Amino acid sequence: MQEQVNHPSHYQSTDPTYETIRVIEAWDLDFHLGNAVKYISRAGKKNDEVEDLKKAVWYLNRKIELMSNDKEEKPCCW
Repeated sequence: MQEQVNHPSHYQSTDPTYETIRVIEAWDLDFHLGNAVKYISRAGKKNDEVEDLKKAVWYLNRKIELMSNDKEEKPCCW
């Protein structure tokens, strides 16, 4: 049971170097990008593959939306 909490099989590859959480941490990804990577890496391993990929796209779109809003709110420095 503890392995399913600490190292769930749906986030594992054949090479433990590339465990999803380790990649997210190594790349210093924020919440949105980390979740996108998480859903891509587990696509089809736990739930419906298409559903996982749609969730990844949702997090990417949310990140883009937040970044776009930040740009619009910042005054131009020209």
